[in-house]
Amino acid sequence: MDGSGPDGGSDRSGSREGDAASDTSRSSDASAHGPADPDINDLLAKLDALSDTVDEGHEREKVRQTISLVERMPGSAAFTTRITKYTSRDMAEAFVGSVLFALPLLVEGGVFEIATWFAAVTPGGVPVFLLAHVGFVLVMTAGLLYFADFRQIEISHPIFGVIPRRYAGILLVSLFTSVFMLALWGRLHEGDPTALERVSRVAVVWAAAAFGAGLGDILPGESQGEDISEIDIDLDFDD
Repeated sequence: MDGSGPDGGSDRSGSREGDAASDTSRSSDASAHGPADPDINDLLAKLDALSDTVDEGHEREKVRQTISLVERMPGSAAFTTRITKYTSRDMAEAFVGSVLFALPLLVEGGVFEIATWFAAVTPGGVPVFLLAHVGFVLVMTAGLLYFADFRQIEISHPIFGVIPRRYAGILLVSLFTSVFMLALWGRLHEGDPTALERVSRVAVVWAAAAFGAGLGDILPGESQGEDISEIDIDLDFDD
């Protein structure tokens, strides 16, 4: 007797074990080599992961150049939809967009009326409508960038590991533009407003400026140039 039994049970058991080992091997090979039907987005994801593992600046630049080459390949939708870098040119585009959207408000008296309303409604000394308006600007900007599907924007190197650089950049650029243009055109202090009314005027213009800055940044697509996080600033005070 060879122990296989009349129904060949031992042979079938060995066959099942062999099949299981084969399936495990195929699964391991699939995880090692990526998806069964890879596309350009899978390749870009692999290259992004590779760029996070290299240490040298020139190596990261080589990976970035490869990513840019893949994105420009014929048929690559990533060329028009995907944004990974945040450059100084993006900040310039945000500034132009914020100026274009803020300009109409600078000649409108409605800004003063809304600012007066914000400053007047302060139950318990808290400008509730002004705070609600600021919250609206923050949520609107985040929604425009990350939920409106104009572009596929990837978050990399966030500030303090939490705040996306593009989000913070658009808010700060648009806020600076609002204050600068209101002061430049003499609209910030016109009529001797209170400090709260001045802040409210800035907040009203900021809403339009932030919307324009977001569109000015993302609609043209990914900008050329070096990512801000990869710019090395060498402060050498030695003679």
